[in-house]
Amino acid sequence: MTTNILVLCTHNSARSVLAESMLNHHAARLGVDVRAYSAGSAPSGRITPLAVAELADAGISTEGVRSKSWDEFARPDAPRMRVVITVCDSAANEVCPIWPGSPVRVHWGYPDPSNAPGDEMARRTAFDLTRQAIGYRILQLLALRLESLDDTALRTALLGISRS
Repeated sequence: MTTNILVLCTHNSARSVLAESMLNHHAARLGVDVRAYSAGSAPSGRITPLAVAELADAGISTEGVRSKSWDEFARPDAPRMRVVITVCDSAANEVCPIWPGSPVRVHWGYPDPSNAPGDEMARRTAFDLTRQAIGYRILQLLALRLESLDDTALRTALLGISRS
C-alpha cells in the first residue's frame, strides 16, 4: 500500500517542491512505495526558477509539479496522507486544515534559499545546500520500514530524523 506524504511550505515554491520532487525520485529509484505531494497555505502560483534549475542539475524531474493550495489535500476525494511534513517555520506555526485520516505530522525546518543574500552564485549555492539537507533526511525516511510502523513509532522515527 502506497505511503502518501504531503510536504508543506507557505508559498509552495521552493523547499516543499524540492522535497516533493526528491522524495518521488528517490522512492522510485529505491523501489519504495511512497508518493509525495507538496502544497502551501498561501501558494505563490509559481515554482522558483532556481529550485527547478537545482533539481534539473541533480537529474531530478519536476514534471507535473506546480504551486498549489493545501486545501486540495483536505478535500474528501484527496489522496489520504500518512505523513505531513512542514519545511518552513511559518507553515509549521499555522493552523492546518483537518487532514483526512489524521496523518503523522512533523517539522523539518530549513531556511528559505530564495532569501539568501548575495549574487546569483550565492543563491544557487543556497539552493544546492538546501537540496542536499532535504535529501539527507529523505533518504533516512525512505530507509524506514514505513508499512510496519504504527503512528507512534513513525512519529518517533521522523522526529529522530529531524534532529539529524
